Amino acid sequence: MDAISKSSNILSLFSTWRWPWVIFTLAVFSLLFNLGLWQASRAEEKQLRLDKIAAMVGNDRLSLQQLLSQKNKNDLPVAIQGKFNNEQILLLDNQTNQGRLGYRVLQVFNVLNTDRAVLINMGWVEGSINRTVLPQLSTFPGQITINGNVRIIEKGIVLQQQTYQQVQWPLRIQQIEINEISQLFNTKLLPFVIYLDTKEEIGYKKNWQPIVMPPQKHLGYAVQWFSLAFVWLALMIWASYKQQNKLQNKSANNNK
Repeated sequence: MDAISKSSNILSLFSTWRWPWVIFTLAVFSLLFNLGLWQASRAEEKQLRLDKIAAMVGNDRLSLQQLLSQKNKNDLPVAIQGKFNNEQILLLDNQTNQGRLGYRVLQVFNVLNTDRAVLINMGWVEGSINRTVLPQLSTFPGQITINGNVRIIEKGIVLQQQTYQQVQWPLRIQQIEINEISQLFNTKLLPFVIYLDTKEEIGYKKNWQPIVMPPQKHLGYAVQWFSLAFVWLALMIWASYKQQNKLQNKSANNNK
């Protein structure tokens, strides 16, 4: 009889549950918890990348041929010879430095004794409040050897699609689109950008860093999402308990 009584109580409990409420509660909990897992995974990815960069400090720079033979090219140090295209220069818009708006200057670099070309991030220049006024840029003529690090471009969110019609140089762009820029220059660009080494004399202000948001910040966000998930679950359990007690008291009063 005890087993039957317990089973009856369990069935009675399940029957009193408001399943839409339960499903909604678990769905929100799952969403918040998975956001925490995603931030934790991003923290791990960033830490592995920082460890990789630290391990490469002091290593010899790769030639372009050596670089192209590598499976994972991101962040690798490279030294290449060639000539800049000083006539057609790109300005990556909405780039800040210490609260000031400006641009990152991008130039095509034609690699010596090859038919290959690569986009070089030359550094940051300050912009003008007057959008019609573009910064004064330098030219870097002749054969040059540059040192830098490879960056694989992550495509971001674009509010307005870039158009490459009626081009005037230097050309202001909203994001780096390798395929579109290749068509614009009628040159097959390599599928990455080389950021000039901070010790290079040529270029502009080199204020970049490989990782904008450090692993610690991702971990902080992960803790926040996990906390929100469990607070939400506890709140819903408490609200359900209070509602159940209210219904039981109402039922008891009606039976008197």
